[in-house]
Amino acid sequence: MTQPRLLPHFIAGRFQDPAGGQWFDDLAPATGQVIARVARGSAEDVDAAVLAAAAAQAGWGRSSVAERAELLEALAARVEARFDDFADAESQDAGKPLQLTRTLDIPRALSNLRHFAREVRQRNDEAYHVEDGFHYVHRTPVGVCALITPWNLPLYLLTWKLAPALAMGNTVVAKPSELTPLTAHLLMEELQALHAPHGIVNLVHGLGPEAGAPLVAHPRVKAVSFTGGTASGALVAAAAAPAFKKLSLELGGKNPSLVFADADFEKAVQGVTRAAFQNTGQICLCGSRILVERSLHDRFVEALVKEAATWVPGDPRRESTRGGALISAGHRDKVEGYLRLAVEEGGTIRCGGKRPILDAEFAGGFFLEPTVITGLPATCRTATEEIFGPVVTVHPFDTEDEALALANGVRYGLAANLWTQDLNRAHRVAQKLETGLVWINTWLMRDLRVPFGGVKDSGVGREGGRWSLEFFSEAKTITVRLD
Repeated sequence: MTQPRLLPHFIAGRFQDPAGGQWFDDLAPATGQVIARVARGSAEDVDAAVLAAAAAQAGWGRSSVAERAELLEALAARVEARFDDFADAESQDAGKPLQLTRTLDIPRALSNLRHFAREVRQRNDEAYHVEDGFHYVHRTPVGVCALITPWNLPLYLLTWKLAPALAMGNTVVAKPSELTPLTAHLLMEELQALHAPHGIVNLVHGLGPEAGAPLVAHPRVKAVSFTGGTASGALVAAAAAPAFKKLSLELGGKNPSLVFADADFEKAVQGVTRAAFQNTGQICLCGSRILVERSLHDRFVEALVKEAATWVPGDPRRESTRGGALISAGHRDKVEGYLRLAVEEGGTIRCGGKRPILDAEFAGGFFLEPTVITGLPATCRTATEEIFGPVVTVHPFDTEDEALALANGVRYGLAANLWTQDLNRAHRVAQKLETGLVWINTWLMRDLRVPFGGVKDSGVGREGGRWSLEFFSEAKTITVRLD
């Protein structure tokens, strides 16, 4: 085995060892082996990073739009030149199939950087003319921004926050998940190679209570953008609110897939299965509650079980592998706990629910077969709590109103997908769903210009397009009287 690489912090333009001298292991989910030793950040490291960002703010905040956009484009070009390195690192670090990181994660990171370079160039300030003058809106940087990102889409979501923050003239301190630090480190290597102004981007590794909490609470941090679980989001909100920091929270989901009897059957089966099991069900947008019109229910379950077999996990390096590993042994234990609960609650496991037997290299990986469960009450814990794994529950409904009641009957409200060939029904149902996003006859079809976010316990605020640029800036109204 190769020696695990060291992943230090990145502060003020250079890589730095942790102030406390402590490191922790980064495990590859597909093998269970140590692949890196990661700096264990502390409040002292956070303070150094925030002070570096604050010192860089004045200069970067006065930079031109062209300078900011050019940096994002140059960073995208450097990531693209190392596409294979980033894809391999993301696959190894997150346990994903390599074909997924090559077709989703890294291409989306490139799109994020390039999109916000275009978006900031094309942005227009609002102006309102009146009889004796005019008003216009001028946007200024917020200041030092904390970016806290999760383990399921590491580079994808880091660039989703980093690009608009830099585009609007802010400096940042990022804290990636301690479970997936590799691609964040590679991104810092490319920023350093670009000779980006020191301090505009800083990276602190570490655990949530030891690095994330002091970052959110730091008095010189003016805005916090957090993506992660709802419980952690509540802690972030509680820490940020007393200091009146700007706050964006993209949190959990328990998303419904609604299938009506008139749906295109084959497309619905494939789309719903993909929504259920892509990235091993570890995407906040995954459809983990499948609601099927009763006349179609049995036929749909049979086809779903058959299609789920094509997502069985295996060697992540094989092009044909669609199923990956769960992120950690602890997370797999949590998911398996819900499988036991489902049986206790009266459910029937129709397929999956077991640890697959894989080749010796992957015998220690954190794999679990895709699982379909039927027969559960729609209000039980398994059907209403976020599991965040390759597990779906299927529930019949008789009427459109019942489908809506089931879909809306949870504390989350992030996304939904619905399948019908009746477009009047599609629009009617979509507008009544209590979610921030609805896909009709598709799933995960994205446009970076539209708002992204949820309602209820799925978060606060919106990201994407002008919504991101507005979050990472302060609006000032300037009025001119014309005599």
